[in-house]
Amino acid sequence: MQIHITPRNLTLTGAIYEFVAEKISHLEGHGEQLIAAHIVLLHNHDRKKPYCVKVHLALAGPDIHAEDAEADLYVAIDKVVDKLSRQISKLKTRKKDHDKHRTQQKREAVKRGFARP
Repeated sequence: MQIHITPRNLTLTGAIYEFVAEKISHLEGHGEQLIAAHIVLLHNHDRKKPYCVKVHLALAGPDIHAEDAEADLYVAIDKVVDKLSRQISKLKTRKKDHDKHRTQQKREAVKRGFARP
């Protein structure tokens, strides 16, 4: 998987890069094929929650987006990864249910004589 990190108004240190790469790589454990991840790290001094993290995941199928703003950069990254994890799980469940439904329809068609086994 390709990971592309874009910092805006902050310096991308090795520690931040490693933290983000580790968190994003954990998303591959859900069983979905992740093609690429684009992460934008924003810092705005004027806001109450100055750190904003935006993530775009390219999957085989529909892409997934998530965004979060917090007072601490690492907390914002954790929350975005949690959101992405839930979205990937939801997508995986939706695909599984769809496949199960199609299998049941085929069995019913064979049972009623509308299709061959």
